[in-house]
Amino acid sequence: MTIHDKSMLDAVTGPIETARGLGNRFYTDEQVFAQERKAVFAATWAGIGFAKDVPEPGDARPITFCGTELIVLHGKDDKVRVFLNACRHRGMILLEEPRKIEGALRCPYHSWCYDLKGKLKATPHVGGPGQNAHADIDRDKLGLIEVRSRVWRDVIFVNLDGKAPAFDDYAATLMDRWSEMEQPIYHGGADSSFKLHVKTNWKLAVENFCESYHLPWIHPGLNAYSRLEDHYDIIAPAEFSGQGTVVYNPNLSDDGRAFENFPGLSDTWDTGAEYVSFFPNVLFGVHRDHCYAILLEATGPESTVEHIELYYASSAMTGEEYADLRVENARLWKEIFEEDIGVVEGMQRGRHGDLFDGGKFSPAMDAPTHTFHDWVARRFAQAL
Repeated sequence: MTIHDKSMLDAVTGPIETARGLGNRFYTDEQVFAQERKAVFAATWAGIGFAKDVPEPGDARPITFCGTELIVLHGKDDKVRVFLNACRHRGMILLEEPRKIEGALRCPYHSWCYDLKGKLKATPHVGGPGQNAHADIDRDKLGLIEVRSRVWRDVIFVNLDGKAPAFDDYAATLMDRWSEMEQPIYHGGADSSFKLHVKTNWKLAVENFCESYHLPWIHPGLNAYSRLEDHYDIIAPAEFSGQGTVVYNPNLSDDGRAFENFPGLSDTWDTGAEYVSFFPNVLFGVHRDHCYAILLEATGPESTVEHIELYYASSAMTGEEYADLRVENARLWKEIFEEDIGVVEGMQRGRHGDLFDGGKFSPAMDAPTHTFHDWVARRFAQAL
């Protein structure tokens, strides 16, 4: 069976009561993984990095995404932009390592130079020795090729094929749902940043994150105070799926100290928290006193790097006075995320069983997972 088998895709996109999950090849096959880059990642708004990693004007960072070499540049106008990491002359890679661009971004091959907005500023000897201009070299038309990008909740999103709706339209439902959370967030620093290398397909990490069905068995500590029955499903078929809890009540310190809350929140957030898989590859968690983002870097059909970053409601929460609370908060989340590793790696191993048919969904418990499978299948169908 190939991914072009319409009957297989129809089986995934059918009603949850009768639907099957995505077939094994969607998790194990190199060819499908390559096609997925175009059908899923390049055709939508996918996360590639974090704005915190280019905090000041002049900061530049190379990123490889879907086999495409990119540069993230923080401009003097304080805007973060994304360009192809390729000189417009002969396609030479411009940037190999993160660094500060003090003047211009210079190509190491023939020294063509670009400013922080990607504009071509210098073309040494292009018209012959000592001649830095040529009638057929129009600098205004030879700036770096910009990729559509948008920073939201500190995540840098890109749309490689340029055909997706505007990001604010694509994310409108979640932006509206979390409108109270549309306010500045402050990264907690080195102790609030970690990554996990997991031997699994990125989709299994999405599926696991968006549902609460597994909590009693995989997260017994968490389930002790945030029980399965305290959770609810979150569904938006075109954008995201996830789960929320109504009993969020952090206790990080024996002396009663706590992080500041985001200002102006409604009572809903007093004990509420939500966890959403924002398709395709970003996982968000929001709480009244902190939030986090997990960027899933698909490094192969059976390998994923989870980049996890924690943020707080004010710059004061990032200071030394709250360092111990940040460390404890990061420890607790890392412990929870590590508890999931065995599950997603186990499911990955199970996808090598030729007789496995994609699995059965529980109509009562698996709506967020089925929503994601349906979304992926429809992306492949649209790409045919």
